[in-house]
Amino acid sequence: MKDATRILKRHSGNPLIQIGDHPGVAQIYNPSPVMYNGETILLVSVVDHKTVKTGRDVGQTRIARSRDGIHFELGRENFIDMGTMQYPYNLTKHFIDNRVTKIGDTYYIITPVMMDGFDSPVGVLGKTGDFASYERIEIITQPRNRGASLFPEKINGKYYKLDRPGGGDGGNGDIWISASPDLVHWGEFKPVLAANYKFWNMMKIGPTPPIKTDKGWLDIIHGVFTPAGGTYYYIGAMLLDPEQPWKVIGKTSSYLLKPEMDYERYGNCDNTVFPCGAIADCDKDELRLYYGACDSCICLATGSLSEIVEACLQEI
Repeated sequence: MKDATRILKRHSGNPLIQIGDHPGVAQIYNPSPVMYNGETILLVSVVDHKTVKTGRDVGQTRIARSRDGIHFELGRENFIDMGTMQYPYNLTKHFIDNRVTKIGDTYYIITPVMMDGFDSPVGVLGKTGDFASYERIEIITQPRNRGASLFPEKINGKYYKLDRPGGGDGGNGDIWISASPDLVHWGEFKPVLAANYKFWNMMKIGPTPPIKTDKGWLDIIHGVFTPAGGTYYYIGAMLLDPEQPWKVIGKTSSYLLKPEMDYERYGNCDNTVFPCGAIADCDKDELRLYYGACDSCICLATGSLSEIVEACLQEI
């Protein structure tokens, strides 16, 4: 019997980006990857040691670039800034855990943000064409929604996004789907996959931007398990129907990746491997999974795209 936990192989150079190489940085985590102009781009969540005026640790989004997908240069400037915009965007802060999706020639970014005085995250949609400038579009989720992820093309004339409503604030997080004619107005809400179908996602699960394959939409997910020894974050996958993407046609029963290495077990948030997306190369049959580890570094694992799809279909 095949073992899905052996599909992904960690890069020998892990961690690729770590806080020790960036003075003044307290946390580096949870990258959202995409290819642009021959480069691998990571939208990286960063928290500096220096606090903002509120006295709180506030996360920001910075861009890391690489020509070979291994050696990255992390920018020093924050990519997303809404503080000078009109209400309610002047209240937004903590720009982390982005999900970026290319649709046509535009890169759409959903960023979970907190707002001063409000404790429930919402998803803000923005876009860029060059990763030099950012344009805010609209808030496209209701509160307590962290992890919304766009599909990379319309399906039967509609845009779709996966959501994770409710999780992260004391409640279980499940995956839902919604549809839109214009990326701004969303409805047709349907449940997709509930947490607690296996031990490694007992508490909650969350989506990333789906990847189109010849068998369906592959979605890399995270799962959270809280045994007596503390909280653990795992990585798995599910496969959605190509025409009716609210239908789960397969999922990994086992995890694909769990916290095993020291850099995945010890840091600012112990025992954490966390994805915000992956890069697929169908010609090479390769999936590149960039992930955050312990809110302290960025790592890479690679594996066969088709084997992950088959693991979902066989539910191994």
